[in-house]
Amino acid sequence: MAAETSWVSHCFDNLANQTLEYESFSEINDETEKEAASAVSLDLILPDDLLERILAYLPIASIFRAGCVCKRWHEIVTSERFLYTSHVASQKPWYFMFTSSDEPVGYAYDPILRKWYCIDLPCIQTSNWFIASSCGLVCFMDNESRSELYVCNPITRHCKGLDEPPGPKFSDYSALAVSVDRASHYYNISIVKSKQVPGNFFQWDLSIHLYDSEAMTWVTTLTEILMGWRAGDESVICDGVLYFLIYSTGGGGPDNRHGLIMYNLRSRSPHGLLMRSFIPAPCSLTCGRLMNLKEKLIMVGGIGKQDRPDIIKGIGIWLLKGREWQEIARMPHKFFQGFGEFDDVFASSGTDDLIYIQSYGSPTLLIFDVNQKQWKWSQKCPVTKRFPLQLFTGFCFEPRLEVGP
Repeated sequence: MAAETSWVSHCFDNLANQTLEYESFSEINDETEKEAASAVSLDLILPDDLLERILAYLPIASIFRAGCVCKRWHEIVTSERFLYTSHVASQKPWYFMFTSSDEPVGYAYDPILRKWYCIDLPCIQTSNWFIASSCGLVCFMDNESRSELYVCNPITRHCKGLDEPPGPKFSDYSALAVSVDRASHYYNISIVKSKQVPGNFFQWDLSIHLYDSEAMTWVTTLTEILMGWRAGDESVICDGVLYFLIYSTGGGGPDNRHGLIMYNLRSRSPHGLLMRSFIPAPCSLTCGRLMNLKEKLIMVGGIGKQDRPDIIKGIGIWLLKGREWQEIARMPHKFFQGFGEFDDVFASSGTDDLIYIQSYGSPTLLIFDVNQKQWKWSQKCPVTKRFPLQLFTGFCFEPRLEVGP
């Protein structure tokens, strides 16, 4: 099945030369072209700065189309001033869904226009790579050696490779996070690596490695041995604090299998004091997913049954306030049933005010609006499940034009 509309991406390799070119959506019919033609005659009475302000409030997909209306509009939306100073519209985060368990192919969902677009992601080679996003940038890390890292803007396709991070090259678990400064556009990347001490499942070497895009250097800020706990693959940066989930390696009850660690990236915890920031999970969880919503830590978790904690009975959403979890929503049963099949683990990510949730076994996508406290399904994804073991996963990102790696 074809997508509702297709997104034709173009790599802005000539960004440094201040020459940008947009390509259009392939779906522009005769009626749309006629409307655009009439708009061209009207816009002649508008000065450039006013037209620029109007175009800046369009959804990002419409900005790409606007650049194909006429030469004047194209020059405005591809100008350096428009790109860096006039893009003022609030763009809701998109969700990219991988539609194959082997190849990194899929569709991106636009919640404003409620449409799916076919987007080719640069850099990434398989869909099981580690992925983190912040303020328009997406960071990819390979899942084998964990030494290949790229930062890219999926909309402009501007991509940059990073130096290999320090620490153990083949760690048992790794958690990737990225944080972009919205004013300067500099970014920090963190990798939490966890490796079992040889011959001792109870002890795990943990290390934290940070990349600073301004200095263009990696630094290892902490190495420590955790007793009875290991880090996993969930982490996020909120307001200068790195949060990552840790998992019990034995000895804890069903209500004490997950925990959260806070690591202040500014002050940095002294060696041996990391576990002092430990916060237990709000209940027995089958899995947890961390995300940054307006510099506040949100966790989406699968709630385990009381007698069988490995079996999921529902999904909850919690906000961390201080050192306490506050439940802000729980998925209604009709939506929980609507996935058709739901494992004890699932994909979920979010930013701004939106949280996306999907089952690994289905292309169905559910959206929770934190402000409106509203659950709703996305438009149907233009892909069908081709074989029983086909997997789906994804990530959300902010569609932005002015941010680059």
